[in-house]
Amino acid sequence: MNEHILLAPQPTIKRKADLNGADYYPTPAWATQALLKNESFNGKVWECACGDGAMSEVIKSNGYDVYSSDLWDRGYGDSGVDFTKANKKFDNIITNPPFHSAEEFVFRGLANSKNKLALLLRLAFLESGKRQLQIFKSNPPSKVWVFSERITFYPKDAVRKGSGTTAYAWFVWDKNGDGKTELDWLPLGMKSSY
Repeated sequence: MNEHILLAPQPTIKRKADLNGADYYPTPAWATQALLKNESFNGKVWECACGDGAMSEVIKSNGYDVYSSDLWDRGYGDSGVDFTKANKKFDNIITNPPFHSAEEFVFRGLANSKNKLALLLRLAFLESGKRQLQIFKSNPPSKVWVFSERITFYPKDAVRKGSGTTAYAWFVWDKNGDGKTELDWLPLGMKSSY
């Protein structure tokens, strides 16, 4: 009986399977577009976990000047750049960080962004006493844009079927904000309009 419990599929198993690798799940274009239709950015953008450029290309198509980098070489942007150790300053940082490094991306992003930091994270990132003490108490996000429609992340070249079971949100830290967090929902129809 216990064997069935241990062998049962986990909702996040596909995300945990790659902890020692590249944790590579390209962001659907509509998810990036949802942020850019609802949040404006002044200045240059650093997409610091660019993968194959899926997010960078959407940001560029919205008129932003984008510097793209990644720790891994996916044939796009500068490879070998470890964002968690980088000291490059940019006006804005927009990315979907590797799941297992989300906290590190928040800390480094806050240090390296001059205007805004926008990270695509699980909505459950709001939970945790550790995050409350180490991140949110002194650096609350200015805005949390909750997705009304589920994002499904697939590994590169995977067959696309089914729907995701995890809730996601864009967490935006605005250096010119008032220190309070506003929670809002991205409008329905974003997924089908892009």
